[in-house]
Amino acid sequence: MTIMLTKHSHRGLVWVDLESPSQDELRKVATDYRLNPLVVHELASPTLKPKVDLYRDYAYLILHFPQGKRGNGQGARDLEVDFVVGKRFLITVRHGGSDVFHLFGKIFDANAALDKERLGAHAGFIFFHLLSNLYGALHHELGGVKESLREAEERIFQGEEREMVLALSHISRDLLDFRRSVSLHRDVLTSFEIAGRKLFGDDFSFHLRTLVGEYLRVEHSLEGNELSLTELRETNNSLVSTKQNEIMKTLTILAFIALPATTVLSLFQIDSVSRPIVGLPFDFWILVLLIAGIAAALYLWFKRQRWL
Repeated sequence: MTIMLTKHSHRGLVWVDLESPSQDELRKVATDYRLNPLVVHELASPTLKPKVDLYRDYAYLILHFPQGKRGNGQGARDLEVDFVVGKRFLITVRHGGSDVFHLFGKIFDANAALDKERLGAHAGFIFFHLLSNLYGALHHELGGVKESLREAEERIFQGEEREMVLALSHISRDLLDFRRSVSLHRDVLTSFEIAGRKLFGDDFSFHLRTLVGEYLRVEHSLEGNELSLTELRETNNSLVSTKQNEIMKTLTILAFIALPATTVLSLFQIDSVSRPIVGLPFDFWILVLLIAGIAAALYLWFKRQRWL
């Protein structure tokens, strides 16, 4: 089998990116970078929860990121990314495509071609820049959700409350998926902050703390969207309920107005010896005027009571 790896290198630093790797690819990486067999085993299969493990020469992290276009109510799968962060190398393993990795690879290669030192003195800086870009993409995605909420707000107050019930449910599902994906990032980054200082020294602690700040920015944006969604849903439900109550009130009043007219007609249909009006000239029109008069009187009474 042909082994294919996406490998980027610059000034002694190496980033190896594997997308849906085969067993041969994992074995090659494990041999080249002397990875623990337990790490190789976890790289080969999905892991449900994020984690951090510290080994002698590297740290191993697992993080899950929301993936896929949102706002369509179809839900979105998570992208699991495994990071093996050493002093001179970074290995990323993922089972799915990501534009962030593609763009970051171009940035890495451009810096290497121009011989720039922007990526830093050790592989911890590569991890820092890559994760910052991932959080930047999440923040941008939440900005799109915010725009969807603003559009829903406009449509709610344009009289499209019923249509927005389903739209808000789709957004709610997307935010729930998003929250489930990133809920444990803070704990993982806090643990990695300790491991990172042991690997790269105290001088790198500022960048480790910055990563926590990048995540918090995403979390605050997520919380803002969730709060806006809650307020919009309550407002929309109130408007829908108000409209339904108005319709029910109108139907009840119409039924009440029709009841006396129906009763009068029923009385004149009784086959009795003496029936007033029936048999007189223009009896039909007299009955019509009588019923219309009753209905008009009831309508005016309802208007006076401000029930209409």
